[in-house]
Amino acid sequence: MQLGAFTLPNALFVAPMAGVTDRPFRKLCKRLGAGYAVSEMVTSRPDLQDSLKTSRRANHEGEAAPIAVQIAGTDAQMMADAARYNIDRGAQIIDINMGCPAKKVCNKWAGSALMQDEALAIEIVQAVVAACEPHGVPVTLKMRTGWCAGVRNAPTLALAAESAGVQMLTVHGRTREQGYKGQAEHDTVAHIKSRVRIPVVANGDIGSPEQARDVLRATGADAIMIGRAAQGRPWIFREVAHFLATGEHLPPPDLAQVRGWLLDHLHDHYDLYGEFTGVRSARKHLGWYAQALPLPVGAAAVFRARVNTTTTVDEQLRCVSDSLDEWSGDTTTTLRDDWKLAA
Repeated sequence: MQLGAFTLPNALFVAPMAGVTDRPFRKLCKRLGAGYAVSEMVTSRPDLQDSLKTSRRANHEGEAAPIAVQIAGTDAQMMADAARYNIDRGAQIIDINMGCPAKKVCNKWAGSALMQDEALAIEIVQAVVAACEPHGVPVTLKMRTGWCAGVRNAPTLALAAESAGVQMLTVHGRTREQGYKGQAEHDTVAHIKSRVRIPVVANGDIGSPEQARDVLRATGADAIMIGRAAQGRPWIFREVAHFLATGEHLPPPDLAQVRGWLLDHLHDHYDLYGEFTGVRSARKHLGWYAQALPLPVGAAAVFRARVNTTTTVDEQLRCVSDSLDEWSGDTTTTLRDDWKLAA
């Protein structure tokens, strides 16, 4: 797929997830087969742009191009300024968030709440495109099928966004009302794909190679985006890529491989966040990693309890290494390859 000046290596994308898809996670997913990754959403509010939280979210040091930054907000001029601000700091693609279902976002009429006000949504798109055009930076848009079951207006917004200059659309097959519940429906994605000329990316309930294949077939989408299924299992991208290319399953990685990836992830994580925040924010990632192992009953819970009491880098690394050594000594411990998670 061509996106602006960039030729993406494959059609497997990492979804932007707040608190998850930071620089260390994006780099690891790209290393393990993802062709494209979008940053976790950053606010368009100028009073928060220089905050430590935002600066970490906008950190792309050592990350392979293209650098894609997702911005969120409700004011067209503010969103345009946010696009310029991030371009000045290295963004090569700007993604507009019109899909986040979180209450703290929607209560401020950002994220998927924008789908309730089509005029404002398109005003924002036009302003961001105008801000990015002089820099040659493509604008993309991520949205849901609509606000609720009775108002699935994604096709209308998709056509308007294409006319305004958006160069790629990602559609999560749920309404905002659904959150992450129920089953994603991809008929709306297929309908949008049939009506627009720009690339369309399908997102939602893609947690296995077979699901990836089925969604691509059902929608005709140009790419798929995987979110929650990559948490703790960033190697899902190489598994999906192998399956789509060969029709066969790639053997699960062994614990030695996982050890290397996990420790690299942790060191990069500590480098970005520092010891105090890094140790604490790494706990959720470690809990997800533990879920990828068919451990004896209760072992994952014991591991999480141990990890959650660590307060220093040395303690956490020792806990992880000791646990991996213990699991390596169990000949029945192999990585699961039967995940069926919603993405």
